[in-house]
Amino acid sequence: MKRKVKFFDTSLFKDFLYILSTAGVFFSFFSIIIDVSNKAKIYVGLALIIILFIIYLGMWIRANTLTSIELSVDNSKVIVKIGNIFNEPGLKVIAFNEYFDTTVDNEIISQNTLNGLYLNTIVPDIEELDRLIEQSEYLREKNESENATRVKGKKKRYRLGTIHQNDEYLLTAFSRFDNNNRAYLYMNDYISLLLNFWNEVDIIYAGRSVVLPLMGSGITRFKEYNNVTDQELLELLLWSFKISRIKFTHPSTVTIIIHSSRKDKINFYKLKGVL
Repeated sequence: MKRKVKFFDTSLFKDFLYILSTAGVFFSFFSIIIDVSNKAKIYVGLALIIILFIIYLGMWIRANTLTSIELSVDNSKVIVKIGNIFNEPGLKVIAFNEYFDTTVDNEIISQNTLNGLYLNTIVPDIEELDRLIEQSEYLREKNESENATRVKGKKKRYRLGTIHQNDEYLLTAFSRFDNNNRAYLYMNDYISLLLNFWNEVDIIYAGRSVVLPLMGSGITRFKEYNNVTDQELLELLLWSFKISRIKFTHPSTVTIIIHSSRKDKINFYKLKGVL
């Protein structure tokens, strides 16, 4: 078990104190109505200390082994969990680059990424998808520029955070691409695209649940920041949802899916206090 939560974590200890105060009221009540000898009180006290230690130990182990958590963000239900986005109901977000490239050749798009898996296993006709993207009136409004010097891939560059809906999938322009087809972002790009993304989701979702991956995890290089952790990306994602003021009313939810290979990088327990 990887120790993501320290044994004397402040939040964990506060939760324990809440249990301790409740238990204190309970035992105080019974100490009034039950007469216990002084000798017995010693044994009862020792037993109580052992029980409380076991409870705290159990809370600590649970905090370190959590694989999901449910949060309430301005009355919207947000779930963060380990899973497979393709198995989830609702609108599923797939991160593309700013060109909406669809070439899975392990240079522009790796076959092992979520983007590559979607194109290789879900999309029945790549040429038809390219045609829909090219002919979309909405995307034409989001076209920022053209990169005429680009050798491989498409040339139209779209505003980050722009969404093209393809059936139950929300294809999102997420990362910039350099001349060597490497994904990158500046941190201000990441924050701006998240706010734009939520704004577009607000227009599209129509009461349906939305499922998204931890966008930026694993493949995106952040210029000027060398050590952006998955935990920090997740907390930024939650923060951007909160300030976007988008409302998901019951039964619709937002679900953030963490890939099983990155579960040890996420402190689920800490997320309770992020917002």
